[in-house]
Formats: sequence, C-alpha cells, structure tokens
Amino acid sequence: MAKIEVNQVAEILKKHKIDPSLLKEIVEEMNDVTQPEADEDIKPPAAKKQFVILVSDPEGKLPEKELTGWVVQIPEDASPYTATDRIFKGSYDYNASKRGRLLPVKSVGESLEAVGAKFFKESEVWIKTKMPVAVVLTDNVLPKDEFKVEKVDKRRKDH
Repeated sequence: MAKIEVNQVAEILKKHKIDPSLLKEIVEEMNDVTQPEADEDIKPPAAKKQFVILVSDPEGKLPEKELTGWVVQIPEDASPYTATDRIFKGSYDYNASKRGRLLPVKSVGESLEAVGAKFFKESEVWIKTKMPVAVVLTDNVLPKDEFKVEKVDKRRKDH
C-alpha cells in the first residue's frame, strides 16, 4: 500500500474545494492516527560493543602450537575477561531449555556452534564466528625493508 503524507492529502482536498472546516477536521484526525506510528519508528541507539577473540589453548602451550579461536562481541564497558562467563551462562540457559536437554552442549566450541543467538543475547555476548578461526602470532614489529611482491602473469603457464 502506498504511503502519502498528510500535507499532500490536504492539498488534494483543497483542489477539490472541500469545506475548510471539514478539511481541518479531516487533517486533524489523520494527524492523530499517524502520530503513534511515528513514535514506533524511533529505535533506541545500538549499544556499543567491543570485539574479543577467544583462543583455544587446551594444553597451555600458546606459542608452540597452531591455535584456533572464536570472535565474539561484548558491551564496550564490560571487561574482556567476562566473555567466557557470558558464554557459560548462555550455554547453561540453552542446556536448561527443551532442546538443550535433548542435545546438550559440553564444550565452548559446541556452544558457539549450536546454541542460538537468543540465549547469548540475554548474557550480552554476540557470536561473530561460529566455526573456529586460525590465530596468527606476530611480534608486532614492521620490518625495515619493504616487501617486494612479484606480479604474476595469470596467462603464463608453467608446466
């Protein structure tokens, strides 16, 4: 259904020479009807969030092995150390639900893959990667020499 502004309707009615008192009454009633719709369109501002990466290091050997992790978001003013507690709470809530009793999750990885967003929303944690991603370690120093990247001709075939 097409939407039209009250002012445009008033102009159309004026063109057709409607009685001014009737016109005023119609416009006021249309304004009263459309007013609640305007209030419903206003949304509260989105809460600011920060990213946190959870690193999977079950053996406690951080630099020696390939690592995987998940990216989540929590409220900006919350401590990053609360991310795991928030995930635990969402997982416990899921396990207490009907579906969770049938298919309970037993690890953080299972939780991030299987638990729905509604359980984590209550705990104020938003899952950005359901599947674990690779974590790359860096020494956070740029080398002094520039990298020289060769241009590869895709048409050339090396056999």
